[in-house]
Amino acid sequence: MTQPVEITFTQIAADRLAGHEGRVALIVAPDGRLPAGLPRAAREAAARALASKAGKALKPGGSLELAFPAGMAAEALQLVALPAGAAVSDARKAGAAIGAKLGKAHTLVLAGAHKRAAEIALGLALRGYDFTAYQTRSEAEDAEAGEAAAEAGGEDSPAPEKARVTFMVKDPEALAKAAKDGAAVAEGVFFTRDLVNEPANVLTTADFADRLKAMEEIGLSVEVLDEDELRKLGMRALLGVGQGSESPSKVVVMRWNGGGDEAPLALVGKGVVFDSGGISIKPAAGMEEMTMDMGGAGVVAGVLRTLALRRAKANVVGLVGLVENMPDGRAQRPGDIVKSMKGDTIEVINTDAEGRLVLADVLWYAQTRFEPSAVIDLATLTGAVIIALGHENAGIFANDDKLAAGILSAAGAEGEGAWRLPLGAAYDKQIKSRLADMKNTGGRPAGSITAAQFLQRFIRKDQAWAHIDIAGVALPPAATDFAPKGATGWGVMTLDRLIRDRFEGK
Repeated sequence: MTQPVEITFTQIAADRLAGHEGRVALIVAPDGRLPAGLPRAAREAAARALASKAGKALKPGGSLELAFPAGMAAEALQLVALPAGAAVSDARKAGAAIGAKLGKAHTLVLAGAHKRAAEIALGLALRGYDFTAYQTRSEAEDAEAGEAAAEAGGEDSPAPEKARVTFMVKDPEALAKAAKDGAAVAEGVFFTRDLVNEPANVLTTADFADRLKAMEEIGLSVEVLDEDELRKLGMRALLGVGQGSESPSKVVVMRWNGGGDEAPLALVGKGVVFDSGGISIKPAAGMEEMTMDMGGAGVVAGVLRTLALRRAKANVVGLVGLVENMPDGRAQRPGDIVKSMKGDTIEVINTDAEGRLVLADVLWYAQTRFEPSAVIDLATLTGAVIIALGHENAGIFANDDKLAAGILSAAGAEGEGAWRLPLGAAYDKQIKSRLADMKNTGGRPAGSITAAQFLQRFIRKDQAWAHIDIAGVALPPAATDFAPKGATGWGVMTLDRLIRDRFEGK
């Protein structure tokens, strides 16, 4: 998997600034005071930049860059504005400003005694993500590698240099300790981003399950249920979605038991590794992005990875339904009626409304097997939520006000947009079927709400539950503050924060 940039922490040594050959980033307070040790020419240039119109317009977390500063060996000097009493969000943005500029050069960050240095480091790590697994070297890089090999006597070219970051701070030991949990969160986010960015010919249902099974190495208990086991359990709604694919459907159960004897929090994720729409096939334009339809499962996996890495004192079980929705002679048809694990029958109106069929069975299984204290499901479920909320907020639906408030509070604390949308019995008439207990879509009006109403039918009475529709935030069309264009990993930080606040150590 893509690893966060290597970050080390060391004592302030201003005399290193002049001779550092990579990049140098200075955390600068509004008064514009620059650190001792900065060469005179560079200091004068930096002071002019900060006094300029652009410098005066800098907001907390913003930055200016001076290329090849005079008197320094560095290729760039980055001036990052951040007050001493900055908010967590601004500190992370300051780090992200540095992370967005990372290359292969070693970056030196002078953060001094800033109390938000750990948050700066987290923002840097998050924005420094770069998914390059399938990018070959450029011609220039090939030529450079060939020259290096020739100089080495024809030996194989060395592995490409990886970015490194060194934070120079007043108390490096304390900062390293404070940044430890943030590093676990960053790795969980990266794991989710990698999964969402992978192409479907690589991330098949089997490969996905194998990657989750490998997390036993970090302390998770992982169980993979195959199709025979799913049939015995009665998961016909889930199996119907994948019956037109060569990739076998699976359910993966990940358990982190870091708490006492209390009932676990259950996280359930939709894992459609590719969604063609099935017989109700999608338009060709944009279908390549349907490799991200396993985003909910990716978030669940990233959260469980984070919990294991930071040894969270909580009991959490993550369940993901892994399927591929393809058109085939064996594929599910519009008009088919399937029976869920719960026993309810579902008329399939549109085979492209498949995620709710997967979640229906996995939600029921999660409740009947684990008797959880609360259930939260995540899914790239509807295009309708994008119409409602754009790419700025995930849609939150819940039958429990306290749980909903906890999710919204956690999302706000972590800077991940979320907005609560309604549930209500009046919407049930849209999913009423003439032939079965319900149908799998209620049409375009209130599409994200009727999808949530459908899922609520598979939630037991008195079971606290929330559904999070992440269709708009999992793979937005442009870069965000903390991620380059591509997968964001939205939800890993929010759910980790929720677990810290509500479920850990209780």
